[in-house]
Amino acid sequence: MVLGSLPPLAIGFFGLGTGYYVWGGWEFFRIPRETTEKLNKVLGQWGIWMPGFMQFITGTYLFLGLTIFSAFQSSPVLYMAATAFTAYGVHWFALGINKYVQGDTTVDGFMAIAFLWISITGAFVFFNAGDIPVGTLFVLLAFVYITDIPASLLKSAAWTRAKGFFHLVTGTWLMYLFFAAVTTFSLGMHLPL
Repeated sequence: MVLGSLPPLAIGFFGLGTGYYVWGGWEFFRIPRETTEKLNKVLGQWGIWMPGFMQFITGTYLFLGLTIFSAFQSSPVLYMAATAFTAYGVHWFALGINKYVQGDTTVDGFMAIAFLWISITGAFVFFNAGDIPVGTLFVLLAFVYITDIPASLLKSAAWTRAKGFFHLVTGTWLMYLFFAAVTTFSLGMHLPL
């Protein structure tokens, strides 16, 4: 990714990575075992604030930088990043609130179809731009949503565990991207980003 100004990519990567560790850890390891109202509220709060707010603020900042302030015009691929961060952020607001109020998560399977499209589009854009690390992120996100469709629609424990696995793998890749963004922008290390 060609970067002139300092886009807040690390904030979005870290927020989503944290959310994926929290939710993925629970989905994959099932610790704690029992789903209680307290657990749903804690998961809901983590979903709203980390992947929700941090991605939304990143996407909004990127869109402002691309449009009103023209700070990121040298890197038009950030348009895809802004779209994804904003959409995924709002999506996590909905997931977090739904979990917090203990709503029915079945319809998340239909939502996952739309977010699979964002994932495919992101992979297409970033691979075509030559950004292999971020293109890889979108492939991993596609696996999250591919597993979310049957996990949600079928209320399948096996598919939920598979989704948890991809949450954990993708969360780890997001933490690499977070590290790469911070060290690139603050130390000039130029890790693949």
